[in-house]
Amino acid sequence: MFVRRKKRFKDGKEHRSWSVVENCRVRGGQVVQRHILYLGEINDSQPAAWCRAIEVLEGRSGSRQVALFPEDRQ
Repeated sequence: MFVRRKKRFKDGKEHRSWSVVENCRVRGGQVVQRHILYLGEINDSQPAAWCRAIEVLEGRSGSRQVALFPEDRQ
């Protein structure tokens, strides 16, 4: 899984939306991308946080424990 950015221009302004996507192999060996979760327009620090969360969910973070929802935020 990974985080994908999509840009579009509307009314002369650039809008960036984000999604969580995974690669899937289908019959015939072809690889397609499957949309998992739409995140919408998020700020500049949140894509990195989503990448860390994906690493934790997939078990790529090793044995370290990571808080998905830090206690200092409400």
